[in-house]
Amino acid sequence: MVYRSIEFLPSRVPGGTRPDEQCLLLVHIRKVVGQVRYQLCDRCDQGVITAVTLEERFRGTGLGTRALSHLRSRHPSVRWRSTLNLRATRDLLRRMSIPAVAAAGCPHTGGPSPRSEMP
Repeated sequence: MVYRSIEFLPSRVPGGTRPDEQCLLLVHIRKVVGQVRYQLCDRCDQGVITAVTLEERFRGTGLGTRALSHLRSRHPSVRWRSTLNLRATRDLLRRMSIPAVAAAGCPHTGGPSPRSEMP
């Protein structure tokens, strides 16, 4: 039941240093319970997922899969990749057929940026 009451709200990364950094907030009853951070390039239709976080109580519920599916539906023409390498996120991304890359960014957004991953 809680699963259905999650809202997905697009946002800019607070204090983000890159203009292409964005965030999908997962909100449950006016409280952020998770987020997906990513970068998009409109010129080459590429997206890089740089962080996925969920509160402990929502892990294992399928909410991560639902959040990435929502992101894909918001940006249907984007080819997604990820810089994440933690076991939990790596498994999620493998299930979602999102390949791993060494660094985020592309030539249009200023090239590679450092790895970013949140526990």
